[in-house]
Amino acid sequence: MSAVPEQATVQGQSPLPQPGAPLTHYVSPEPFDPEAVERLSPALERVYRASQWRLMWWKFRRHRLAVISAVFLALIYLSTLVSEFLAPYPLAARHVEQIHHPPQAVHFFHEGRFIGPFVYGTSYRLDMARLKRVYTPDPQQVQPIRFFCHGEPYRFWGLIDADLHLACPAPGGTLYLLGTDRLGRDVLSRVLYGARISLTIGLLGVAMSFTLGIVIGGLAGYYGGLFDLLVQRLIEVLQSLPSIPLWLALAAVMPVSWSPLLVYFGITMILGLLHWTGLARAVRSKLLALREEDYVLAAQLMGAGTGRIIGRHLVPGFLSHLIATATIAIPGMILGETALSFLGLGLRPPITSWGVLLTEAQNINVLTLYPWLLAPVVPVILVILAFNFLGDGLRDAADPYRA
Repeated sequence: MSAVPEQATVQGQSPLPQPGAPLTHYVSPEPFDPEAVERLSPALERVYRASQWRLMWWKFRRHRLAVISAVFLALIYLSTLVSEFLAPYPLAARHVEQIHHPPQAVHFFHEGRFIGPFVYGTSYRLDMARLKRVYTPDPQQVQPIRFFCHGEPYRFWGLIDADLHLACPAPGGTLYLLGTDRLGRDVLSRVLYGARISLTIGLLGVAMSFTLGIVIGGLAGYYGGLFDLLVQRLIEVLQSLPSIPLWLALAAVMPVSWSPLLVYFGITMILGLLHWTGLARAVRSKLLALREEDYVLAAQLMGAGTGRIIGRHLVPGFLSHLIATATIAIPGMILGETALSFLGLGLRPPITSWGVLLTEAQNINVLTLYPWLLAPVVPVILVILAFNFLGDGLRDAADPYRA
């Protein structure tokens, strides 16, 4: 027989301690007290007591780009409330003697002397070779920019007569920071007015798709069975259709005789009806996992209805994820409206949106001669990027597995 080793070992582990050998791990000298309460540091206690939304806010604050995007979007949406005040000119103001006027640069020094923000007046001549007006700045025409001034009258939200503007041209002067179009309308003013339509149509479309996705996806995930099967096949059919041709077909169905307001709501319904499928699948998958939980069974035994169980007990459990998903969906709505209006199948004048403004930039010859007509592209790009960064920040903040 082989001799028994002096120290038994376990495969893959350190040798077992021998009786009487000193311990190699820490043992507290304090006696064990089963009724002792662990004391947490103030920082840990603050984390343990925080609600889900507060934890999301703490994580969201660390995403600097998302915070900057949120502030930028808040300012943009606030500006839509006071577009009439921010715009130098009313929406319908035309200056036929200043058609296709190039942007005027803002100066602060004249002949080496600081005199505040101003623009130079211009004079023009006709270029018969290119059939266009050529504007030339006149250094002798110094036109100071006035702030918080009384300018051309307008109706605030179509209800209140007012004439107060953030910035106005000098008396008898002009202020075209982004130039004018073929009818002599200020492009900057039209971009500010168009933001009201383009940005709100995205919110209304997401609100509609958000509601449809929660209701249809919630019922499919809660009941399952044949209803779930039919909903999934419907979603697959809608997602298999190409988006742009489907938008074009639905937009072409709208009667030409509709008023601008009806067209606005029609485009909103089209965008909302075609964007609920992804959200519905996300809600369904969550409810399939949560409907077997004990608190759902308790609610059923207490007589709660289907609507209350879904809306009060199931959806709040992943509402943060839904908000992040909805935020990422808003840029798609804005791009959809811009694309339809750009192709002439969405909003039409006299309604002004970013897509409507871009219809004047369809001709390559026009862009070559008047490139400032592409100015509405800049806010579209900035808003889309801001929403994407904000959505990334919200998604990371709502992820329970991300530190």
